[in-house]
Parts: sequence; C-alpha cells; structure tokens
Amino acid sequence: MNAAEHELHQVILGLGSNIEPQNNLPRAVDLLCEHVTIEAISRAWETPAVGNPAPDFLNAALQVLTPLPPDELKRQVIHPIEARLGRVRTTDKNAPRTIDIDILAYDGEILDPLVWEQAYLAVPLAELAPGHTHPETGESIAHAAVRLARLTRFEPRPTVLPGLWDCTD
Repeated sequence: MNAAEHELHQVILGLGSNIEPQNNLPRAVDLLCEHVTIEAISRAWETPAVGNPAPDFLNAALQVLTPLPPDELKRQVIHPIEARLGRVRTTDKNAPRTIDIDILAYDGEILDPLVWEQAYLAVPLAELAPGHTHPETGESIAHAAVRLARLTRFEPRPTVLPGLWDCTD
C-alpha cells in the first residue's frame, strides 16, 4: 500500500430516521463502528418531518475517521448500512425512512450545502464542528444552527445516542 491509502480523512456524517428512530440510529452507529473510527457523536435531536406530513425525525451527526474517499465511503459503507437497516429509496426525497446517512463534511470542507438551510443538519453538525464557515458569507455553522433552530421545533433527545460510544460490544 502507498502512503495515500493509509491517510485517514475526518468526516462528519449526518444520520436521520423517522421509522423506529430510537432503534435505528443506535443500530446505524453500531454498524458504522465496523467500518470507521468514531471520534465524536452529537446529541440526537427530534425535528418535524420536512415536506410531508410524517412522523418526527431523530437526527444526529458523527465525526469519524476513514481511509476512504467520499464516493467509496458511500458505496462501500453508507449504502450497504442503509440497505441493511431497510432503507427504501423512492422518488419522494422526503418519504419516511429507517435511516438516512449523508456525508456533511469531508476533511474540513462542507459537502452538503443544505447544512446552511436546514436545522436538522446544522444543529448536530454545529455540536461537533462549530467553527466551519460558509465559503461566501463567512457565517459559522454555529451561527447558522442558532438562526435555523429558531424557525422550527427542535428538541434534544440525549438518551438515544450517548456521547461516548463503545464500538467493542
């Protein structure tokens, strides 16, 4: 292996579920433990579903280390975990789901522009990386999280995902 294959990348993943979320978020974290090193976990946050009348979501963010580039992380880790937990993709991007795992940031760069527009992404991300700034406006993700959280019902659910996670179980 060359040196690039040993390089670890810091990634922040966003997780969301509104089908049995109290079970599916911890299960997703357990499955992620098999593929990445988890460095930090935000609290779980309950938010209303966006776009459709549906059950509330639980959302969280994980800071992980992986040697994989984003496309390989999706193909080798994220999509198989979503499938294993029963994620069914439909044409309705706001449909209820057992789990949704997105790459929010990769090596300090925000990859998902929705973090600046949606509290369910911004608030958990701000817990883990409050200093990320918008490349054009300079707004910090911490400021965006406060701004966006004022626009919707947003409640912490700290018992769903404890801050320390034991990947050895």
